[in-house]
Amino acid sequence: MNLELTQEQKLIQTTAREFAAAELEPVAALLDKGEQREVFFANLRKLAELGFMGINVSADYGGCEAGVVAFSCAITEIARACASTAVTLSVNNMVCEVIQAVGSEEQKRQYIPRICSGEYLAGAFALTEPAAGSDPAGMSTMAVRDGDDWVLNGSKVFISSAEYAGVFVVWAVTDPQAKKGRGISCFLVEADTPGLVVGRAEEKMGQHASSTNEVLFQDCRVPATALMGQLNDGFRIAVGELAGGRIGIGSLALGLGQAALDSATAYAQERNQFGCNIGSFQAIQWKIAECATELEAARLLLMSAADKKERGQSYARAASMAKLFASEAANRACNEAVQIFGGYGYTKEFAVERYLRDVRITSIYEGTSEIQKLIIYRDIVNSSS
Repeated sequence: MNLELTQEQKLIQTTAREFAAAELEPVAALLDKGEQREVFFANLRKLAELGFMGINVSADYGGCEAGVVAFSCAITEIARACASTAVTLSVNNMVCEVIQAVGSEEQKRQYIPRICSGEYLAGAFALTEPAAGSDPAGMSTMAVRDGDDWVLNGSKVFISSAEYAGVFVVWAVTDPQAKKGRGISCFLVEADTPGLVVGRAEEKMGQHASSTNEVLFQDCRVPATALMGQLNDGFRIAVGELAGGRIGIGSLALGLGQAALDSATAYAQERNQFGCNIGSFQAIQWKIAECATELEAARLLLMSAADKKERGQSYARAASMAKLFASEAANRACNEAVQIFGGYGYTKEFAVERYLRDVRITSIYEGTSEIQKLIIYRDIVNSSS
């Protein structure tokens, strides 16, 4: 078994690392304060120019066709500097991939190049609702056919990049009489469509530069051509794309955990107590060793899931395992980093405080840790029956 990255994957990883160090790390703290939004946007455009908005997307639509492993490596490196940029990058890639997977040729050519090129700063994935979070099949947003159009009514919440997205992938109930989860369809809705209203931004614990908003659909009329994929097949599409998204969020968590561990390791060599640096104490050494081991295990789980997806193999269980383990390991690493920094870790003077706030959501969005365990268990049972 060869666990080495290919030359192309190494190049993308190195490019992402260098971009993160040069462009993202110097402004991450300011972006966290809600400042320099235009710099955030400029960096998204630069990432588009580098080909990072369509890493696993065909060159026919403006992607770079580098694959899922390269995508995971890139997200990890970007997240080490700025989680807000990394989550936007992850969602953009997810939107491009779902359009590529089930969209019509016209839809692919109309929307994917705009995201890949940076013409659209972002795409948005509008699935979650106030009463349908971990249970998306219970959504209530409706799409009713009216002549040659569909009319959407309902609301979505926690929609990343909603304020600056150019297009939304929207799920809505199209057959309310169907069995739960069977009567849902998927639509592409452009941001300037009348009746699509981006609501208030959430005041979040972390990842402040990435906007997260409520999105309302108030008699939002879209043409029949906005339907993506087959009618009433939207839930299957959502489940499939969420599995891929978990590789992205797991990779983001890994990047944050690695950044926190690197900071804590360096600080432990500098901080002196009792006449020596705290890195000489076994208690600190064990914290660092345990976190490093868990993060390495997370990386291998992510690479395995990404490789399975890249090869066209079944990867849902692997993606859930990777996301579950990586997000929990990263949370522990960031928490231990703050502990190693002591009182200084609780201040905004050091980045570990931001890492801890940014990482907390990774065990919640794209499916909570509890949901990942359900998915893993059900797949184990179904595979053995």
